[in-house]
Amino acid sequence: MTTSAPSTASAVDTADAVRHRAHALPHPAPVDASRWPDVARAPRLSRTRAAIARLIVRRAFARLPLRVQWGDGPVTGSAGPVLRIRDPHAFFRRIGADGLIGFGESRMAGEWDADDLVGVLTVLAAHVTDLVPAPLQRLRGRWAQRQPGTERNTLQGARENIHRHYDLSNDLFALFLDATMTYSSAIFRNLPANRDDLAGAQRRKIDRLLDLADVGPDTRLLEIGTGWGELALRAAARGARVVTVTLSREQRDLAVRRIAEAGHADRVSVRLCDYREVDGSYDAVVSVEMIEAVGEEYWPVYFRHLHRLLAPGGRIALQAITIAHDRMLATRGDYTWIHKYVFPGGIIPSVRAIEQVAADTGLRIARADAYAEHYAETLRLWRERFTSRAGHLAELGFDETFRRMWEFYLAYCEAGFRARYLDVHQLLLTGAGMPVALTEDGGAR
Repeated sequence: MTTSAPSTASAVDTADAVRHRAHALPHPAPVDASRWPDVARAPRLSRTRAAIARLIVRRAFARLPLRVQWGDGPVTGSAGPVLRIRDPHAFFRRIGADGLIGFGESRMAGEWDADDLVGVLTVLAAHVTDLVPAPLQRLRGRWAQRQPGTERNTLQGARENIHRHYDLSNDLFALFLDATMTYSSAIFRNLPANRDDLAGAQRRKIDRLLDLADVGPDTRLLEIGTGWGELALRAAARGARVVTVTLSREQRDLAVRRIAEAGHADRVSVRLCDYREVDGSYDAVVSVEMIEAVGEEYWPVYFRHLHRLLAPGGRIALQAITIAHDRMLATRGDYTWIHKYVFPGGIIPSVRAIEQVAADTGLRIARADAYAEHYAETLRLWRERFTSRAGHLAELGFDETFRRMWEFYLAYCEAGFRARYLDVHQLLLTGAGMPVALTEDGGAR
């Protein structure tokens, strides 16, 4: 929108700007514009569009179990966690220009904060479908940003997308992960969990996937997405022969070292390649939270390769973050804050979408188990450890804006699982006509 605003909108906008200048809460240190150009300054926006954003946001917040402080004014609302908007003027401009991307960038800029960040984000996630009035939601295609073609998961594009996240620094991930260096949902014996439970819960998750895939002595196992090597280590300890593939050089280098130190180099081959470049025949395929990075366009390719690589009678065990099918359809092409700053090129599938695409390639889901509450706890433990050790970030070359971004990312994801906007599933896939016997705890025989 570029037209000039009606006089009433202009007056409201001017008054809000005056209040902002006079009463805004202290602002954090300036953002480095060379590193964070879209965070360093709020976007230019017509007064009309800013006024509309202000109206929508204020009305939406008023309906939520949320208390809000605008500038240094009083806290409004009677229930819920407190959202503190330090800079209302910039906050509305960012949301009016870029929606939820602007909301995240405003947090990175320090323009808003919360006493209970996860609590605020959980309220928003639980009401995400009705924050914007229905008439405006029908116009979504006109204002929602679309994923850029440069982030398509071609062979080269996938390498670049993975590099932007997983090659940040092994030391960064070691700040908040447990000793297993496992970067996916754990499965706990009891909830809520304690920090000391995390490594055992990660091994429990891995063992359950290996059981689903029936991995044992001399199993030919393909792992798509090495991580830092823990699953390959545990499979090799069972006597399996493992080929594991990754696109991250940082992950590959540490995984190779860990596998050698554990004495399993003769059983595990770590390859720096795309899943589309793998050949051979395998009794089992395991992939943990990698399908989210495949991209909807390439789901058929992904499952065709799985089917082609699987030996007769073989099994596939996947762990996948999932979303409700209707939400996936509504947002499938959107460009989000997560795409821009954390995971470029990804899309979270629904179980129905996985089932449909897999069926087209001769595979079927034989079992599906959900663990949303376990992922919420995993993320809480990561976030708490990251926050407690954030003082080390500067030593690794990361600034204050990165710290706010990463804390927001972990809290944002945790809130998604707590609100059940997101889920995580362990899926067993087999050939369409293959019977599967399951043990009492869900393992495959």
